Amino acid sequence: MSEQPRIPYQYIAIEGNIGAGKTTLCNKLLEHYNCRLILEQFADNPFLPFFYENPERYAFPVELFFMTERQKQLQETLGQGSLFEDFIVADYFFIKTLLFARNNLNTEEYRLFQRLFHILNATFPKPDLLVFLHRPVGVLLENIKIRGRSYEQEITAEYLQNIQNTYYEYFRSEGSIPILVIDVERLDFLRDESHFKMITEALGKPYKPGIHHVSFVNSQG
Repeated sequence: MSEQPRIPYQYIAIEGNIGAGKTTLCNKLLEHYNCRLILEQFADNPFLPFFYENPERYAFPVELFFMTERQKQLQETLGQGSLFEDFIVADYFFIKTLLFARNNLNTEEYRLFQRLFHILNATFPKPDLLVFLHRPVGVLLENIKIRGRSYEQEITAEYLQNIQNTYYEYFRSEGSIPILVIDVERLDFLRDESHFKMITEALGKPYKPGIHHVSFVNSQG
């Protein structure tokens, strides 16, 4: 196991579209660093399978469940410090709650949801670094198919593109934290240690607030 660069951040949120590899990267970071891990328990959402079958009917309960579960998890975890852990890494940022809701809810539902979100969000610190794993929509669809969750198989390219657009719209308006967009289209950081080290080297650099892009697509022969 090769030595990985030091991570200079206390709280990192790993984001990305559905099928981008967020949880996979978080687990790899756990293997190589003595960090605290926050993983979203999306499978516990009882409305999720119904949402993909009937989005208009189940969008509000699915988003409300996600929001309350994320709020509970973050509140429990971020409030517990440890001298034996270097940093916290999460496979989501709480703002994800609002971004997906904006994409999935109608106007009236979103207006109500937004009020609830801001009340809960006021209690959380923002991450020191927000990382977004970018993959083309076609690759996301392939990954979704490969991992084989039955309720995800009807996800469309249009839906994924809308989610992607919503994230980038948010990035352009968020100027208070550094946002690192990593193009991982040609990276297999799960199986290739050199690819994983490319990412940790990127995470080991200091970034000012705003958007920063890193691409490794030309580094492969």
